Amino acid sequence: MSNEISALEANHTWDFAPLPPGKKALGFKWVYKIKYYADGRIEHYKARLVVLGNTQVEGEDFHETFAPVAKMTTVRCLLRAVVAKGWELHQMDVHNAFLHGDLHEDIFMKAPPSFRPPQPHLVCKLRKSLYGLRQTPRQWFFKLATTLRNYGFCQSPLDRSLFVYKKGEIFLALLVYVDDLVLTGSSPTHCRPFKQYLHQCFKLKDLCPLKYFLGIEVACSPSGLFLCQRKYTLDILSESGMRGAKPASFPMAQNLKLTSDSGAPISNPSRFRRLVGRLLYLTITQPEITYSVHLLSQFMQDPRQGHWEAVMRLLRYLKSCPG
Repeated sequence: MSNEISALEANHTWDFAPLPPGKKALGFKWVYKIKYYADGRIEHYKARLVVLGNTQVEGEDFHETFAPVAKMTTVRCLLRAVVAKGWELHQMDVHNAFLHGDLHEDIFMKAPPSFRPPQPHLVCKLRKSLYGLRQTPRQWFFKLATTLRNYGFCQSPLDRSLFVYKKGEIFLALLVYVDDLVLTGSSPTHCRPFKQYLHQCFKLKDLCPLKYFLGIEVACSPSGLFLCQRKYTLDILSESGMRGAKPASFPMAQNLKLTSDSGAPISNPSRFRRLVGRLLYLTITQPEITYSVHLLSQFMQDPRQGHWEAVMRLLRYLKSCPG
């Protein structure tokens, strides 16, 4: 929490001002999260001061909210190109990324307890975007894209989260997923000055070679890259209480026919939907479960007991091969 407060002060996130007539100051809350390494060890504790943006009025407090993120197809294509060219992969993380976006609307927030306004009736007039505001992801991406274009990067017309730099023999490619950046290029020597430029613009954490990205573990070897979602799979098994289940040798029983009335309705449909949604993301590195997950996803609206038993069978299969 102290680090977050220091970042807000250093970034000059707001000014104290009187609340104009007809305006309403937004509330806030603290949100806590524990970040883990790929092997499950605790990396660090995070605390965020989050504005209650659910009370914002469209057209007055915000206009556009969309911000692009990298498509998984683009991630795989980039990794394939890296293997073919024999390039290095670098991963970077921007500290307090959302605090860098500039606001164009007049938005007011109640003063947090840690800040004492000069006069009791004053509130915080936001100069920079904060977590929780509807337009925050868009403003951050606009700030980052502008910074990259100033360096000489161009956005890909097929995926706006992919930036490419080409000058003579120098080639760099940068993939953006919110505040996670993946950089590759024709030579590590060319990557160094660009990293220094980014560090001058934002507070950057260089994570060195790419090892863990979007829940996917990346291992480099002379023959290429190995992608794995072992930790993600074990998290699914733990959440569903299947870590101690008996493993199954294949994902779905033979000749299984699932229909819309396969048994009685289950008591907690949202649990089934969340589970199938997480399994959909797992198909990135485990394509052999794609058919089973596709079949189960057809019954998300009204899951029955037969569908639940089938998804439990799929989890038992994952227990046999989490990596």
